[in-house]
Amino acid sequence: MQKKFNTIINGKGGVGKSFFAVNFVQYLKDHDIAHTAVDTDNENSTLKRFHPEALFLDIEDPTEIDSVFATLDKTDLVVMDCRAASTDIFLDYFEEVRIFDLLQSFNASLNLIMPVNHETDSVEQIRSISDRLNRNASYLIVKNEALSGRFVNYETSTTRTRLVNELAAKEIIMPKLYDWLVADLNRHDSTISAAIKNPAFDFFNRQRLQNWQHGFYDELESVREMLLPKIPKARKEAKPGDSLL
Repeated sequence: MQKKFNTIINGKGGVGKSFFAVNFVQYLKDHDIAHTAVDTDNENSTLKRFHPEALFLDIEDPTEIDSVFATLDKTDLVVMDCRAASTDIFLDYFEEVRIFDLLQSFNASLNLIMPVNHETDSVEQIRSISDRLNRNASYLIVKNEALSGRFVNYETSTTRTRLVNELAAKEIIMPKLYDWLVADLNRHDSTISAAIKNPAFDFFNRQRLQNWQHGFYDELESVREMLLPKIPKARKEAKPGDSLL
């Protein structure tokens, strides 16, 4: 079983990192998948607000980053939401501790989940990260439709060409959710799974939320093998008369 360390990262703010993280962690809960969630945003702490059991990590303290990676000794899956403007901190840390040697000792791999939108800056952040880490990590690009369904800057970039052709990156869509629904979720501090059962949200909006979640979960299922540890097949029970050879 290979353990997975999923890092949701893009140095540009407002690309949907925390929204993805909140809903990815909810997907894990809804599917009873054991995990450790980590929030690194000392200003907003969005992940911890919606999932209070998440650990908080002060990325200004390298020893705290040590402790998060050390959790791989006891857990098979870690999900870390990296705050904006944290890219260099993590990349420098990776070099300082030779992170890929460490991950190998845990039988773990690093997935970089990188939301992108229509802005050039979000593409540039992805280029910077993939140039430094190359084939040492696996890459998942999340095309966030919140502000636009067009990704011309990303799709026509040399960055995408390299990611897909050389680094075997995968891509999924994070569908747009109406602004007023996002605002209502924040007002109630409610995850979508909770809101679907909450009468404070009317029938039509509960339906909208449920449809969005189904679409998002379908996207996650398409990259399940990448993001989640492999579950060993249950050993077949021997029956009377079965050969033991």
